[in-house]
Amino acid sequence: MTAPPDDCLARNEWICGAYVRTRRHILLDAVAEHLQLTAASVLIGLVVAVPLALLARRWTGIAGPVLAGTTILYTIPSLAMFSLLLPLYGLSPTLVVAGLVLYSLTLLVRNLLAGLRAVPEETRQAAHGMGYGPVRLLLTVELPLALPAAMAGLRIATVSAVSLVTVGAIVGFGGLGNLIYVGMNTYFKAQVLTASVLCVLIAVAADLLLLGVQWLITPWARTARG
Repeated sequence: MTAPPDDCLARNEWICGAYVRTRRHILLDAVAEHLQLTAASVLIGLVVAVPLALLARRWTGIAGPVLAGTTILYTIPSLAMFSLLLPLYGLSPTLVVAGLVLYSLTLLVRNLLAGLRAVPEETRQAAHGMGYGPVRLLLTVELPLALPAAMAGLRIATVSAVSLVTVGAIVGFGGLGNLIYVGMNTYFKAQVLTASVLCVLIAVAADLLLLGVQWLITPWARTARG
């Protein structure tokens, strides 16, 4: 009878420190790509979502179509979304980012619009009475008061993006998803588990980071709770 190998890689175990040590550079590259794709998609999504939410807030007639349109985009399966965008962007990281931007819009627009709508009308009227113009009212009153709802949407969109980046492995740009995809095809247990755990850690860390940012930039919310 042959003795079992001493190396956890040779035994193909789920938890294997040797995998992390010997593939450290591969893991770091995958984490870096994962973070870049996530950050790019969320930031671009935010840049697109803010004007959409402001337009929907100003002209209520377009609020329904905007919300409906972004919701429909969110219901498109990721494989179909990437296939539809493939003629525009080809097999590139931009393809993944574009798909994730479209997915993020429903969360960002809906929460930002809800925050803007929640600003009390008497607050707006008081600001108008103090001589605030539309731009000053928006920047110094409405947007700050909408921040808690907007940050909630941003947190959900970011965690969702961390998860959806892995689907980009089907086009070769999925960050840690590439390792998960290859590991599942070859039944490489340590690679699948390690990459999956790192995805979870990135999502948790991103959520906590944004929660900390929200805590710092909304001191009036802390005062109100106190």
